[in-house]
This record gives sequence, structure tokens and C-alpha cells, in this order.
Amino acid sequence: MSKINIKPLADRVLIEPLPAETQTAYGLFIPDSAQEKQHKGTVMAVGKGKKDEPMTVKVGDTVLYGKYYGSELKLEGTEYLMMREEDIMAII
Repeated sequence: MSKINIKPLADRVLIEPLPAETQTAYGLFIPDSAQEKQHKGTVMAVGKGKKDEPMTVKVGDTVLYGKYYGSELKLEGTEYLMMREEDIMAII
């Protein structure tokens, strides 16, 4: 994990998406044209939360999020998603 020079505000979370699956559970390789983005990622930075609502996720957690949630950012050559904690569906 690298040091990120961004601090999310309020209940926002910065997530680094995990790379697409290249192989199935049965060992078959998936061609680049058929690979889909995963909806899992690693939490890289977390805001302080809303008043009277502490944050549930913490830096280093692997999370599952919705397909159309978050804003895409590119920082220092790496792609990230910034989203609200409520858009995260689960901690894996």
C-alpha cells in the first residue's frame, strides 16, 4: 500500500479497484475482450464520518461496491474511486 496524498471529507472513502479476473475458478483463461471490471477494491483513505456516525470501514479493508457508484480519479498514475460509505455494500 502506498501513501496517498488525499484525505476524503465527511463519509467519503477512496478505493483502489482490484484488477479484473483473468482466469475462472476452473482454470480457464478469460480473454481481454471478455473481462469485466470487478466491483471489489481496497480502501486506501477514509474520511472522519458524519456527525454522530463513525466510519465502519478502515484503511486496508477489501470492500464490495455497486457497479455505478463512485467518481473515478487518477492520482499518480493509479486509478481510484471516491464514494460515500453508504455506497459500499460489504466488507470482504
